[in-house]
Amino acid sequence: MRGSGVRSDSLFSYVRCESRVPASHPLRPIRDMVDEVLEVLSPEFEEMYSRVGRPSIAPEKLLRALLLQAFYSIRSERQLMEQMDYNLLVRWFTGLSMDAAMWDVTVFTKNRDRLLSGDVAAKFLSAVVAQARARNLLSDEHFSVDGTLLDAWASMKSFRPKDGGGGEPSGPGRNAERDFPGREAVEPAVTFSPKAT
Repeated sequence: MRGSGVRSDSLFSYVRCESRVPASHPLRPIRDMVDEVLEVLSPEFEEMYSRVGRPSIAPEKLLRALLLQAFYSIRSERQLMEQMDYNLLVRWFTGLSMDAAMWDVTVFTKNRDRLLSGDVAAKFLSAVVAQARARNLLSDEHFSVDGTLLDAWASMKSFRPKDGGGGEPSGPGRNAERDFPGREAVEPAVTFSPKAT
C-alpha cells in the first residue's frame, strides 16, 4: 500500500535532539570531553562576566559552536547560525533544544570576539586536544579544515608593536585594544600541509 504524501506536522513534538544522534556518531566522545573541560573552566567564565545586565550567549555554547565551525569548515558566522537553526546534530552538540530561539549573528560575533580576546578559548582548545590525545582519539590521517578560519581566529588579537612594547587600549571600538598601523603580525602557531591545497 502506498503511503500518504500529505505533509502532517504535529502541534507538539516529544523528540529530543539527543535521540536523533546515533550512539556511534564520532561527535559523541568529543562532546563528552568538551563537557568535562567546560566544567573545569566554569569558574573562569564566572569571572569574565558581570552578575548584572543582559545575559550573554553562554560561553559554553559559544565554544561548542566554534568547534563545529572548525570541524565542518563552516565559512561564516551567518552560515553557522543557519546550520544551528535547522541542523539537529549542531543543535545537540551546542546544547540547544529543538525549539530554542537562534542567536542573532552580530550578537554571536560580539560574544565570540569577547571570548577570543582572552586566553580561555586557547585553554579550552588545548584541554580538549590533550584529553583526545590521552584517550588515544587523535589520528595521523589527513584531515582538512578551512585554514582561513584558523588563521583569522589565531591572528585576531596577535598584533604587537614592532618594538615589543605593549600599551593600554585606546579609544572605543571592537578592536580598540589593537592599533594595527605600524605593527607587525605575530605568526600563529598553526601549520598547514602543502598537500592540502
